[in-house]
Amino acid sequence: MNFESQKINTLIQLAIQEDIGPGDITTESIFSPHLMGEGEFIAKEDGIIAGLPVIGHFFSKIDENIFLKTFISDGTFVKKGEVFASVNGRVQSLLSGERIALNFLQRLSGIATFTAQFVEKVKPLKVAIMDTRKTVPGWRYLEKYAVTMGGGVNHRMGLYDQVLIKDNHLDFMKKELSAEEIADASVIKKTISKVRRKTGSNILIEVETRTLTEVEDAINAGADVILLDNMNPAGIKKAVSLVKNCKYGKESYRPLTEASGNITLDNVKSIAETGVDRISIGALTHSAKALDISLKISRK
Repeated sequence: MNFESQKINTLIQLAIQEDIGPGDITTESIFSPHLMGEGEFIAKEDGIIAGLPVIGHFFSKIDENIFLKTFISDGTFVKKGEVFASVNGRVQSLLSGERIALNFLQRLSGIATFTAQFVEKVKPLKVAIMDTRKTVPGWRYLEKYAVTMGGGVNHRMGLYDQVLIKDNHLDFMKKELSAEEIADASVIKKTISKVRRKTGSNILIEVETRTLTEVEDAINAGADVILLDNMNPAGIKKAVSLVKNCKYGKESYRPLTEASGNITLDNVKSIAETGVDRISIGALTHSAKALDISLKISRK
C-alpha cells in the first residue's frame, strides 16, 4: 500500500487538538520561540519501522519549518539503539509534537513488527497473512498501511468494497426463509444468489463457513472466497481438499480459501501447512504491542 497523506488529515488534526489544543503551556513558558534544536528517533528494541511519512506529515502541520530526515525507509528492520530519523527546527515545535509523533510511530511500528513475525513463521509457504476490520476507529487506513509494511496483505478496507457474508447474516437469513425455500437450495446459495443480483459480478463475494457441509454449499453457490471459521488444522485441510478436488466448469473457477479465528504465532504455521490460500488475523491490529521508540531532543 502506498502512503497517501490526504487520507489522514482529519486524524492528524484531531491528534493536535487533543494533545496540543490552544498551546503547550509548559514548553512555551520555558523556551524562546527562536531557540532551534534537533531530535533523533532511536529504536529502543529491535523491530520494523512504519509511520515515517506520517510523522513527516504531522510535523508539517504544526510547523512548516520542521525538517524530517530519514535514514531508512518504512518497512525496514532496525536494531536496538539505531538512530533511524531526525527532525530539525524550533525547540517549541519539537517538544510540543514529541508525544503525538511517537504515538503514531510506536503503534504503527508495533503492528508492522507483529505482522512480520507471522509472515516469517509461514515462510516459505505460499500463503497470504491478512488483516481484518478489527482496527481502532479512525486509524484503519494507517493500521492497514502498517500491516503491509510488515509484509502482510490487506483484506477489505470496509463494508463498502467487498461482500463478506458472515454467520450472523446466514443465521438471520435462515429465519427469513421458509422450509420449502431451504429445501430447494442451501441458505448459503440463496444468500449468495441474492447478493449477486444486487452487486453484479464485479464485487468479490466471500462467505463464512463453519462445517464441511457449508464449505460444499459455498463451492456450489459460486463463492469467490470461502472463509473457514475457527476450524482446526485437520478440518481446514479437509476443506481445502474439497475445494481443490471439485470440478469447475468453463464459466467458473476455484474459490480462494481463507482460515480465520484464534490464530497465533504458535499455530499459524500448522494452519499454513494445510494448503489454505489466506490466513486473516485480527490480532495484527487489535493486539500488537507498540514498539519502544524514543525521541531525544537537544539544542542545535
